[in-house]
Amino acid sequence: MKKTSLVMVFVILISLLTGCMTDSASGKLKDVVKIDENKYSCTFDGVKHDFLLYLPSEYKNAPLVMLLHGYAESAELFRSKTSFHEAAAPRGYAAVYVDGSSNKAGGAGANGWNSGISSEGNDDTGFLRELAVYLQEKYSLNKDRTYAVGFSNGAFMTHRLAMEAQDTFSGCVSVAGKMPKAVWEKRNESNNVSFFQVTGEKDNVVPKHSDRSADSAIDPAIEDVVDYWVTSDGLSFAEESETGKGSKLTKYQAEGKRSKVWNLSVKDGYHSWPDDRINAFVINDLILDFFDAVN
Repeated sequence: MKKTSLVMVFVILISLLTGCMTDSASGKLKDVVKIDENKYSCTFDGVKHDFLLYLPSEYKNAPLVMLLHGYAESAELFRSKTSFHEAAAPRGYAAVYVDGSSNKAGGAGANGWNSGISSEGNDDTGFLRELAVYLQEKYSLNKDRTYAVGFSNGAFMTHRLAMEAQDTFSGCVSVAGKMPKAVWEKRNESNNVSFFQVTGEKDNVVPKHSDRSADSAIDPAIEDVVDYWVTSDGLSFAEESETGKGSKLTKYQAEGKRSKVWNLSVKDGYHSWPDDRINAFVINDLILDFFDAVN
């Protein structure tokens, strides 16, 4: 047997024994190791990440939802806060909560996502794309139904993913998220991606025309961002309804198009993940309804 063949056999045996995958298709996602029942670790471009994976009982060809936490939070905290996987599994969805990381270009710092606010940072678009492809291939998940859901900084990141990674993510959900100026300035003329924006009326982080906070903001008003997703997808107004205690849900679609845009204005909502006890609607169910609608 040739020397190179012996080396390949050795690498495969080590991978099988340790339960890890040394490389992804492109070579930057490495050392995917199972830590316990649902927890895994990996590295991408030298940056370590953990993730928590939950599969439905029948996961072949299941859609995948990637969940991105807010700044200085974690995958485990986001799981505890949202329990999204508990709603997703009975409806046939796989869910993965992913840890961001500190900016390797800027030294020590809290976990977060390089949403485009900073000119430097980790290649989180590349990382999330490769992790999604890895999970699709390893568990035979549906490659046409991979979605991203984020809160706050994680929601900023979903705007970037929707702009830059439509080859991987067919739909994104931003809860309390804005589109960073740098992403807005490089926006596509046309898109083929579904988007669901959830914004609290009193959110003091997301710029809005409704409260004039956009007048002095660096980033674009969220109303303009929603209009952009609608027009660049070639959609038009479909319907408007009230949910919970006066929150307004507006839907946009077009005949013959898979992509859709939803916009939820949360009555008296702040910069937070909606709570069914306060807002009188279940955000996890609404998000899954959105993904069902864009199937």
